[in-house]
Amino acid sequence: MRTETPQPIRLSDYRPPAFLVDEIHLDFDLQPSATRVKARLSLRRNGDHADPLVLNGERLTPISVAIDGRVLAEADRVIDAEYLTVADVPDVFVLETEVEIDPAANTSLDGLYMSGGRFCTQCEAEGFRKITWYPDRPDVLSKFTVRMTADKAFQRLLSNGNLMESGQTPDGRHYAVWNDPFPKPCYLFALVAGELDVLEDSLVTMSGRKVDLRIYVDPGMADRAVYAMDALKRSMKWDEEAFGREYDLDLFMIVAVRDFNFGAMENKGLNIFNSSLLLADQATATDFDYERIESVVAHEYFHNWTGDRITCRDWFQLCLKEGLTVFRDQSFSADMRGAAVQRIKDVRALRARQFSEDQG
Repeated sequence: MRTETPQPIRLSDYRPPAFLVDEIHLDFDLQPSATRVKARLSLRRNGDHADPLVLNGERLTPISVAIDGRVLAEADRVIDAEYLTVADVPDVFVLETEVEIDPAANTSLDGLYMSGGRFCTQCEAEGFRKITWYPDRPDVLSKFTVRMTADKAFQRLLSNGNLMESGQTPDGRHYAVWNDPFPKPCYLFALVAGELDVLEDSLVTMSGRKVDLRIYVDPGMADRAVYAMDALKRSMKWDEEAFGREYDLDLFMIVAVRDFNFGAMENKGLNIFNSSLLLADQATATDFDYERIESVVAHEYFHNWTGDRITCRDWFQLCLKEGLTVFRDQSFSADMRGAAVQRIKDVRALRARQFSEDQG
């Protein structure tokens, strides 16, 4: 239960998840103030225990809950401000839920929210629980299939993975279906829907596969993403040459959002950036602006392996995936701009920030 006094979370309290989710199918009916989210989770008990099913969920208006096609009566489940609890569940089953959420009123910029007239998500660390009921922890990995339906004013319908299907609906709206074939924690889920321009390119990997590259920006801003695209292509080739890591999907996307509470986020195959860390106008941008764009684009791309495919067990391990990826982006910058200069900058940043924090 949430209280006014923050409660400590201790590493010694870690316990493996009681249930694992092999697959999740999400169906979004996107409306700014009344989005409906249907979720179908393929669950199985993790270990020999009789624990109840307890899923995280906040700011969700429940519509229905069903197990293996049987709609649960209110007496068979408990819903409060933070959890959905079902006491009696099989060892293997399918949970189907439907909820309503209000992205336009979500001013926390956490979960699914509206930004500049577009739908956008931020789920690290615990934002996914504001979208649907789910075991919102990084050690539960699932294969995601996502369908989005929206009015055509929301021109682009984007999510993680590869686009499987798109088209029009009988009522004059449109839809898109995305599938990510690799299991991932829910904090890496991403969704963007809205009017966006796109800068497109491609890259041939070391095994000869063609990967399509797209950077989505505000209308009229595509020319300001040219340097970011160049930095992305150099990052991908460098990761192949330095670490033997080849990109593993058919498509890699970046979206620039003005209202974003992180600098950037490494969502699998669909990175979301604050516009200030992606776009540069040659007439006004400084050398430092270009250097920062190059570094952040590389950092978020390198997370594809150190953070996405190989992820955290718990949030005490945040420093592992971030620390290793920072090492990788610093190594990349050293090769791009000179090892001695990069090392001086890294040490100056360490002394200015980390040493001061350690003395606090």
